[in-house]
Formats: sequence, structure tokens, C-alpha cells
Amino acid sequence: MSDAVRVQVMTSSGLYPVHIGSGIVDLCGSLVREHSTARTAAVVTDSNVQALLGVRVVASLEAAQFRVVQVTVEPGEASKSWARAGEVLEALAAHGLDRGDIVVALGGGVIGDLAGFCAAVYMRGISYAQIPTTLLAQVDSSVGGKTAVDLAAGKNLAGAFLQPRAVVADTDSPRTLLELEWRSGLAEIAKSAVLDGEEFLSWLETHAQGLVDRDPETVKHAIQASVEFKARIVAGDERECGVRECLNLGHTLGHAIEKVAGYGAVGHGLAVAEGMRFSARLAARIEAVSPEFVSRQEALLDALGLVELSSVYDSEMIRTAMSSDKKVRNGAVRFVLATSPGEHVVRGVDGGVLQEELREWMRERG
Repeated sequence: MSDAVRVQVMTSSGLYPVHIGSGIVDLCGSLVREHSTARTAAVVTDSNVQALLGVRVVASLEAAQFRVVQVTVEPGEASKSWARAGEVLEALAAHGLDRGDIVVALGGGVIGDLAGFCAAVYMRGISYAQIPTTLLAQVDSSVGGKTAVDLAAGKNLAGAFLQPRAVVADTDSPRTLLELEWRSGLAEIAKSAVLDGEEFLSWLETHAQGLVDRDPETVKHAIQASVEFKARIVAGDERECGVRECLNLGHTLGHAIEKVAGYGAVGHGLAVAEGMRFSARLAARIEAVSPEFVSRQEALLDALGLVELSSVYDSEMIRTAMSSDKKVRNGAVRFVLATSPGEHVVRGVDGGVLQEELREWMRERG
């Protein structure tokens, strides 16, 4: 545990730490206690994570003098719903949580979003902490305070901003993930590297195989670099009013694919990687981005095992799904377009251009 590092995230709402290291889940109680005077900690998790880590987390929290209650949901995207949020909120009330208590999200991005959303609206807001257990959650969703549940109309359409009191990322946890879940995290790391700049991007190109092989030191460095990048972005734009929108690189098409396919049918990472490839094509057309930079992104995604999707979807269904995305402004579908390492623009894409590119994308996969 001596290898743990701490990355500080500064926002207008306050300062909080992201602890990154091997085995630190057993220290989560003391690490959360440093930033909370709560009497009760409500651990929100899913049944899979509960079986793997529940006993250790409860023991650590109790050792730090928290009264611990547990709220367990079924694993999977289906639990990130309005109905499930209502059940969690009722459970918090039944357990007698008050405004001085804390919610602890133990799990991947679904649990982090669900638990964070419930904390944000329970009694008009109580504090919460994150113990992310997937690579995706550790490098992205646990940091920055975005919480949400899905609606029938689209992903993350009901949400709130609430920064965690602390994040405890045990690097041992994600190394046991199934391959599809692992790749979801790799896609977010690739996104961060492209947006961050040449140093991170070059490092990732050199160490892609180490990440594929889940080498512990490579994984830890990738998590730390991704968190440091996101911390800088969030510090300058806590509520996604400006530069933070860059974090949606690959997500406009990615979220549409997930919706059309049915949430959970396509891995988030593969959908985002496909979105990055599509955004690179748009950037070449709209911003005259060099073919070399487009090829470089393609090669990186290939090296990380983020292969192109073979499924073919109806272009009109994809376009319709995009039009209901929360990133739409004044009817225009907005895309983050990386123009060079560390540089990007955000563009509303003309409907005709978008449809033409979508059809070409479909044709290549058909």
C-alpha cells in the first residue's frame, strides 16, 4: 500500500482527493473519515461487487467508526434507472440517513452514477464518496461530480452535479474484470490521451500492450495520468459550460450506438472507440485534420484491442438517437473533434453532412 498516490481535484465546490494504489480498498474507511464527520455510511453497490468486496469495505468503514448500512441492486445498466433510484432513495430513508450522513458508491460507473444521483437529491443533497471498482470508473466517471440515471429517451438525461468527498481507487480491483469491461476503461484512457497532449499520447502508444496485458505499474500510471488530466479539466469547468465538453469525444455516436443496440448489448468502450473513429473522420472533413493524425488515433485504438464494430445499424435510427442526446444545442448535433494532440474544437454538424457520413460509415461496415 506504500505505492499509493494522491491526486487533488479542485473545483469551485471544494477540494477532494483521489487515492490511487494497490490494496487501498482496505483503507477506505480511514480515507473517507478524513473528509466526513458522518455517523452513518450507506454503501450502495451491486450484488457482484458486494460478493467480492463488500465484507472488506464494511469492515474498513466500521473500523473508522461509521455505522454502516447496505443497499444492493442488480448489476448492469438497467439499474441506472429512474425506478431503481426511487428504490435506493426509499432505502436511505428507511435506514434513517440524515443530512449529515454519507453515501458510499462501491462499484463501477453505473453504481457511481446511481448512488451519486441519489445522494444529490436525497434531502436536497447529502455527501458521498466513490470507491470505483472498474477501470472505466477509476479513470473517468468517479471524478468530476457528474451523476445521472437513464431515461427511456436517452442515457444520462436526469442528473445532477455533486462532487464526492473522496475517491478511493484500488488498482487491484479492475484487473479481474471481464475483457469487455476492461476495454471500456481502455477507451476512456485513449480519449484522455488524445485530448491531453503529446506526452500522454506518446506514452500510451508505447505502453498499449502493457495495458492490454494488465501490467500493474502500467495500469497504475494510466489511471493516474487520466485522473490528473480530468482534474485539470474539471478545475476549469466544473459544470460543463465550456472546456469540459471536450470529455465527450467519441460519446455522441457512442451513446447513440448504445441506445439503438439496447443498453448493455454493446460495451461502452467499444461504442466510444467507434465514436472516436467517426469523430476523426468528421474532423478530417470539417476541420481539414491531417490524415496522419486520423491514422494515429485508429492505430492506437487497434493496439488497445478496441476493434471496429461489425454490427450495422440503421443510419436514421442512429441520427434520431443523436438528436435526443443532451449534447444537442438548438437542434444541431454537436461533436468534439480532436484536431491535434491536446487540441480540439466542438462543432454542430449540418444534418446533411452528418447523414452522408453516417451512410458512408454504415456502408463500410456492410
